[in-house]
Amino acid sequence: MFFSKNKLHLMETSTVMVAGATGYLGKEICRLLRAKKIPVKAMVRTTTDNTVIEKLVEIGVQVFYADLRRKETLPAMLQEVATIVSTISSMPSSYIPGENNIQKVDLEGMKNLIDSAKSSGVQHFIYTSFSGQIDIDFPLRNAKRSIEQHLQKSGMDFTILRPSFFMELWLSAAAGFDAQNGTVNICGTGANPVGYISIKDVAKFAVNSISNPSSKNRILELGGPQNISQLDVVKIFEEVLNKRIELQYIPVDALQTQFNTASDPMQKSFAGLMLCLAKGDPSNMKDLLKTYPVKLTSVQEYVQSVVSAC
Repeated sequence: MFFSKNKLHLMETSTVMVAGATGYLGKEICRLLRAKKIPVKAMVRTTTDNTVIEKLVEIGVQVFYADLRRKETLPAMLQEVATIVSTISSMPSSYIPGENNIQKVDLEGMKNLIDSAKSSGVQHFIYTSFSGQIDIDFPLRNAKRSIEQHLQKSGMDFTILRPSFFMELWLSAAAGFDAQNGTVNICGTGANPVGYISIKDVAKFAVNSISNPSSKNRILELGGPQNISQLDVVKIFEEVLNKRIELQYIPVDALQTQFNTASDPMQKSFAGLMLCLAKGDPSNMKDLLKTYPVKLTSVQEYVQSVVSAC
């Protein structure tokens, strides 16, 4: 069943609203919630591809049109919503300078959603940020930390998810890690450990946080089951693909120059993330996994799945 942007449907108080439902992480969260028969609303824009919307509707997600940049579109959608899970970001794929950018979406838009959620009686807000070790001055980092603080002061119960670098993005051609075609860009020396995490595992933490009492008013630093360097990931790809991979090193000095000279907020943010990747982002999930029943995906498993899918 499809819902028009002007029609209000009352739903159970256990309803979860997913903001960013058409992205990779958001879609996976919707899938896991519907597998548990939990009522789900998805916030989408009028410009969203109908094919993506239809796939959400097929699994029982109720679709509502709204836009973070237009605060007046939010209250009707939030009626009878108990929990919000937000995965929204303008980076990397939906960035449009002057329209769909860090300032308007990741900062102002997210503040609009938090304020509207508070006014609408939402009880629990789950926000997807990124690793606390990503901690240098760039626009996306600053927006996310500002939103974390705004949420903590909102009065709602909150859970802040801080995942390390996503395997599906940072170990892909989109980030210059094109192992399958035999060429990989290495940030820095490539020797520093990173707690790469699968987007699917972040989705599991998000869904578990809805009902897990230990998630309330807490920041969860998330990583994978191992800390592994960029160079070690290359070795895994070489073993699975049974071929040599050409490495192209981007020295830290070059990354720093790129960061210092970037004038566009998105370019500066991406350069900042690459600098943080070069420095490493290790994680320790041992204690957290005692209260969160999530089986973490290893880089080896991820590589095997990617290669098998080709």
